[in-house]
Amino acid sequence: MKLCPREIEKLVLHNAGYLAQKRLARGLKLNSTEALALIATQIVEFVRDGNKTVAELMSIGRELLGRRQVLSAVPHLLETVQVEATFHDGTKLITVHNPIARENGNLELALYGSFLPVPSLDMFIENKEDSIIPGELKSVDGSVILNAGREAVSLKVVNNGDRPVQVGSHYHFIEVNPYLTFDRRKAFGKRLNIASGTTTRFEPGESKSVVLVSIGGNKVIRGGNNIVDGPVNDSNCIAAMEAVTTRGFGHKDDENAREGITGEDYSLTKVIPQEEYANKYGPTVGDKIRLGDTNLFAKIEKDFAVYGDECVFGGGKTIRDGMGQSCGHHPDHSLDTVITNAVIIDYTGIYKADIGIKDGLIASIGKAGNPDVMTGVSDNMIVGANTEVISGEGFIVTAGAIDCHVHFICPQLVYEAVSS
Repeated sequence: MKLCPREIEKLVLHNAGYLAQKRLARGLKLNSTEALALIATQIVEFVRDGNKTVAELMSIGRELLGRRQVLSAVPHLLETVQVEATFHDGTKLITVHNPIARENGNLELALYGSFLPVPSLDMFIENKEDSIIPGELKSVDGSVILNAGREAVSLKVVNNGDRPVQVGSHYHFIEVNPYLTFDRRKAFGKRLNIASGTTTRFEPGESKSVVLVSIGGNKVIRGGNNIVDGPVNDSNCIAAMEAVTTRGFGHKDDENAREGITGEDYSLTKVIPQEEYANKYGPTVGDKIRLGDTNLFAKIEKDFAVYGDECVFGGGKTIRDGMGQSCGHHPDHSLDTVITNAVIIDYTGIYKADIGIKDGLIASIGKAGNPDVMTGVSDNMIVGANTEVISGEGFIVTAGAIDCHVHFICPQLVYEAVSS
């Protein structure tokens, strides 16, 4: 056989999934790993049958197991299942959100293709006791104001193009698609007043009002469509508007634009519940997290993040050229690696911060990002083009040790030591 590494991993997945099926068939409640393996394995098998679409499989993935077929903490731990599989028209990613969504699963589907007997639902006794949720997050009541104290303006934007345009939170708004028509002069030096890492979508022909806020930090614009390349000042604004006219970017003066300061003018202020903030970026000041499945809770004492200017990696990331990622700093002055929005527990306290790594060592702890557009970025925590990013949201970072045999002479011990 000629198997690539991905195919070998699929065989391991199948073995884990089949083991989970055998345990399910004899009436055992599955743990998180077993439930994940079973759902992913069955999705791959359904893809192999070749008669179901991605949308159908996303729906089926939520039918396989119910709360009575898994241990009590699993529905809280297993939020998403993602698996790649090859359809007739290519490889696609199937994402199943909240896979444990029913009281009882469809056990015939869960055991499809295994030729194992389908157990009676009576074998799975409902656990009526209050269960501990490992890693549970308890947010305080209240809300978080994003980008507080900044100049803001509300502008009407019209999409005159024939396709949707999606704009990220930290994209310099004057640089957006030329088919978006709005007052670009008032948008100079500003970006969307939305949660960091999220986007606003403009459908073809749609007209909507958006709130823009001034960029933070040193207020230097780089990247985008290169309408502006330099600091936010009057001379660059004049040059930018000349470029807008010359290059045919949509522009229309907005005499009805509302201007003010965020936090003072409620209509221009973006506020989100603290629980929602914690789910996006990790717990913040006052929030508590359960340590494992114990009755110990850690309370966040300090948060180095600037609300609205968080470094976010992944879909909708702010760590892009000219936004959360600097394009004007030498690699020597940028981090090699940054871990974003991690909860840190050490002898100094319990706090949330970005962790900067340089030359293999932790160089700094604080607020990372691009000082040209972000407020509060530490001097030695610049994210550059060569910076590797690790998402730390939802994770605890603490000093640790490796548990290993005193001799440590066998290479295989490394895997056991690290996994411990």
